[in-house]
Amino acid sequence: MSNKVAVLVAGSWGTALASVLAANHPEVVLWSRNPDQVKEINEQHTNNRYLPDAQLPVNLKATSDMGEAVSGAKAVVIVAPSKAMRQVARDLSAHWQKDMLVIHATKGFETETLKRMSTVIAEELGCEEGRIVVMSGPSHAEEVVKRCPTTVVVASLTESEAVAAQDLFMNSDFRVYTNRDMVGVELAGALKNIIALGAGMSDGLGFGDNAKAALLTRGLAEITRIGVEMGANPLTFSGLAGVGDLVATATSRHSRNWRAGSMLGQGKNLDEVLDSMGMVVEGVRTTQAAHDISKKYGVQMPIADQLYHVLFLNRNPRIAVEALMGRDPKTEMETMKLETWEQWHR
Repeated sequence: MSNKVAVLVAGSWGTALASVLAANHPEVVLWSRNPDQVKEINEQHTNNRYLPDAQLPVNLKATSDMGEAVSGAKAVVIVAPSKAMRQVARDLSAHWQKDMLVIHATKGFETETLKRMSTVIAEELGCEEGRIVVMSGPSHAEEVVKRCPTTVVVASLTESEAVAAQDLFMNSDFRVYTNRDMVGVELAGALKNIIALGAGMSDGLGFGDNAKAALLTRGLAEITRIGVEMGANPLTFSGLAGVGDLVATATSRHSRNWRAGSMLGQGKNLDEVLDSMGMVVEGVRTTQAAHDISKKYGVQMPIADQLYHVLFLNRNPRIAVEALMGRDPKTEMETMKLETWEQWHR
């Protein structure tokens, strides 16, 4: 079997994962549409737009030809922004072979359809969703590329696919756990970006640690509530993809979502924030999707709802926080559907 691995899209996270793979496999090819970026990676072994000052492994090669990147690969790792995922998967379908392992590490939804990324990929490749693996967990690209100790989770409806992905990535710096709850892992990875936006906004407003701790805690309850309604195991949200990724994304200056939220809290509007970031802020699109998902499933998501009003309806961030604090009194422990709770506690 070939030892080649292909990684599609050379953003910060795609580049960082490619560097992990290059420590494990002799041939790793990173695909980018940008010829200048390809030249920089191949000649200088850097990707300074996305990972300034990071030195990439010399056996990591780049190409702007997707067919060349994928040809002969035993695995393909897709790290496209959520808004580009369907097109990237569609382009991949011309080169993908059924014996190739497919992993995605994108945290978001297709906002037009509210579909998870694994569903989008499976539709475009014409395969069962159980063939797709999702990777998630607390993992800043800036630290991964420097080989800082990192732990993530890979999930698939098919156990053998998850184990294969674990074997592909696992090394002394990058520890990988498996999980069968693909729905929960995908939902946790996507929805925590909303709470990270809120945490950044709280910090930008100067509200302190008490407010941020409350946002993270109630945000996790919100994520779990909608996740269980959509078929996820509630225990997934207390794991790496849930609370682990939430803490990393909502408390670190590496986090684009936290930085974007902080700028919103300081009074900048959404267009100003996105222009200054220069990179995708997945939490913005995810907030839009979550607003529609909460209506579809009839589940309250008050934090996501207030962020939706800030991002898309020009609500003042301070007014949004006041609205959250002024909600009717609640009990802390949420009530789940009894049959769903019993399903996971037999």
